[in-house]
Amino acid sequence: MGFFDDKQDWLAEVFAQYPEDRRRSALMPLLRRVQQEEGYVSFERMKEIAEIVGTTATEVAGVMSFYSYYQGLPTGKYHIQVCRTLSCKLAGSDELWKTLVERLGILPGEVSEDGRFSLQAVECLGSCHTGPVIQINDEHYIERVTKERLQALLDGLSEDKPLEEVRRTLPGEEETGKHVIELVKGGES
Repeated sequence: MGFFDDKQDWLAEVFAQYPEDRRRSALMPLLRRVQQEEGYVSFERMKEIAEIVGTTATEVAGVMSFYSYYQGLPTGKYHIQVCRTLSCKLAGSDELWKTLVERLGILPGEVSEDGRFSLQAVECLGSCHTGPVIQINDEHYIERVTKERLQALLDGLSEDKPLEEVRRTLPGEEETGKHVIELVKGGES
């Protein structure tokens, strides 16, 4: 049974948003649905999506490779993405990466033994002024991540506390939040 076999009404709604001769335009919503429900997009799902939208699995894989959101391998409950671009590197992302690899005992593309964590190095998360930046799953960025803040984050997630609860208790979170609000409002900090 295919992933979309019991989702025909949903598919019809998605395809109704695009011209009939442009079914390929629905590629991203289909990928997102699989990613959300299965945690990653397997090659079998890529082939299924390709058949549905009238393209090739290679094109589907090409689209997936452009966006760090889509995963081609299983991920942990908490998929940690670390920005590795220059701004974040200068702000300390290499030290965060080293801490994550050592503490979790995994490399990119691997899942911790308990299924809780996976890691990915990503290109620019788009918050260069608040680096180093990480993202957990598809949630808001965690900015100005220090080794201390990272350890507290991992401690909370290791206990399966809700991410928002863990974020509120990170060391320096109140100051980080104030700085971001001031930047958005156009003020100096």
